[in-house]
Amino acid sequence: MEKKINDFSFRVATVNGTGSQSANNILFKSLFRMGVGVCGKNLFPSNIQGLPTWFQIRVSEKGYQCLREHDDIAVLMNPETAKDDVAWMQPGKSLFYNSNLITIAPDQLKPGQNIYGIPIEELSKTINPELRHLLKNLFYVAALSHLYGIDKDVIGSVIADTFKSKQKAIDANLVAFNIGLDYAKANFEKKDGFMVEKREGANKGKIVIEGNSAAALGSIYGGCTFLAWYPITPSSSLAESVDSFAGKLRADGTGKSKFASIQAEDELSSIGMVIGASWAGARAMTSTSGPGISLMGEFIGLAYYAEVPAVIWDVQRVGPSTGLPTRTQQCDIQKAALASHGDTKHVLLFPSSPKECFEMAGTAFDLAERLQTPVFVMTDLDLGMNIWMDDEFQHQDKPFDRGKVLSAENLTRIEAFGRYQDVDNDGICYRTLPGTDSPKGSFFTRGSGHDEFARYTESPVVYTKNVDRLLRKWHTAKKYVPAPIITGDPKAKVGIIACGTSNPAVTETMDRMNNKGVKYLRLRAYPFTKEVEEFIGSCDQVFIVEQNRDGQLQQLLEIDIRGCQPKLKGVRYYGGFPLSADFIEREINEKAGK
Repeated sequence: MEKKINDFSFRVATVNGTGSQSANNILFKSLFRMGVGVCGKNLFPSNIQGLPTWFQIRVSEKGYQCLREHDDIAVLMNPETAKDDVAWMQPGKSLFYNSNLITIAPDQLKPGQNIYGIPIEELSKTINPELRHLLKNLFYVAALSHLYGIDKDVIGSVIADTFKSKQKAIDANLVAFNIGLDYAKANFEKKDGFMVEKREGANKGKIVIEGNSAAALGSIYGGCTFLAWYPITPSSSLAESVDSFAGKLRADGTGKSKFASIQAEDELSSIGMVIGASWAGARAMTSTSGPGISLMGEFIGLAYYAEVPAVIWDVQRVGPSTGLPTRTQQCDIQKAALASHGDTKHVLLFPSSPKECFEMAGTAFDLAERLQTPVFVMTDLDLGMNIWMDDEFQHQDKPFDRGKVLSAENLTRIEAFGRYQDVDNDGICYRTLPGTDSPKGSFFTRGSGHDEFARYTESPVVYTKNVDRLLRKWHTAKKYVPAPIITGDPKAKVGIIACGTSNPAVTETMDRMNNKGVKYLRLRAYPFTKEVEEFIGSCDQVFIVEQNRDGQLQQLLEIDIRGCQPKLKGVRYYGGFPLSADFIEREINEKAGK
């Protein structure tokens, strides 16, 4: 049997609400502590308990943060999905299963498949009856540890850290693990070549964290002082994390927090509160998903037209309507770019990792205040709610960019203040904040027609001049938004463009192609900068990789970059699971005629 060291993936099929998440996280963190590159994805249902759930872990020397389409090892704990789970596995792979509940007939197996039956229910009779339904997941953790070299002492340390000072829980988990380990040693013989080898110190400087937690931490460090939100999967944990971090990092020494957080009655109210707080000078944000963006539309238009900063985190999920609330997509790109009625164009940021969620949080606040407009940070369920391995965060201790804010002293130097005067011809006007100690700084904020001095008007000439200036400001944003990152063969005539969580799969695809004959542009922002136009111009064909049905990113490129349409070819996955390099490579080869 061919040896494969630190290069395989496994899938655990369980039932939602049975405690498997804790066991799977123990596996994930143990591999991480061994210095192994690891990626974990939780594929869970939208109901609270009872439906099938899968957790996939990929082990790779390069630390790829995307899954393979087919796994090398399967752990089957759910009788309802066992038949399909077995059918999904390829020849020569290994299957572990709960032999008390699942039967695998010989005709179900493919050539070379190895099966290991674990009598889960029988073994569980020997452990704590109150925690039996949770602890029995440690049996498959033990079996994998034994056959694949996942260090049992490391697993023990992770269990201890997971339950911290709860010694009874630690002891109960260790008892269950050791029962499973003894059974595996007595009954299982290794039949495949997959193994884990410890890489001492290889993960130094790395962390494991969810994207939502990283976004929340970045928002606090980015100067956020106000949060208004309404719960919606998959963004709720972002807001909850902001509350948690603010309580620790914004304490004033007396037990009080210098931070305001409101759970509003709905999404429309939450964005309204954010606009009010931003207008008053706070750095304010909300977090939501696609349905929330739909409800916020009217207020988003107000912020755009009245030119009030706001930061909106859109943790995308599958639509339309309720869609698949616990599945991932990049399906809000056009909704966010053109949100609200009338002619609007918004700034979008596309983080592709927890580290970029942390960094782009501060960038979003700087851009919102510099440009005096809503800024959307476009993440998704995959990034937001899954655990990622990433580099440690580095906070850049620099002043916040508050943009063109006039103080009372500034106002003494000018004859008259016009809130919507384009003094610098960049589309960005000067603003004042409530409470500025000068009568010159006052103006009426309105979402209806207004002239340069914020006076009401319905003049077609004035209106046209105003919305043209807003478009000019959007073009000015190209100087401030993060530039794309270009890798691969500079002379290549074949290009790939992607953003967000498509990046890990494209990165692996580029490695498979050895970066020869192809180059890759990773978008980090909209509006598109000059680098994007130049990249497309240098290619004969460009594959636009995205996770939605209609090619929303491709459509924006075709609208904004003239003449590019004949070169663009869509590579689209929208089934709701995280994107894989297997899919991208296959699609590109087919579309390129290989």
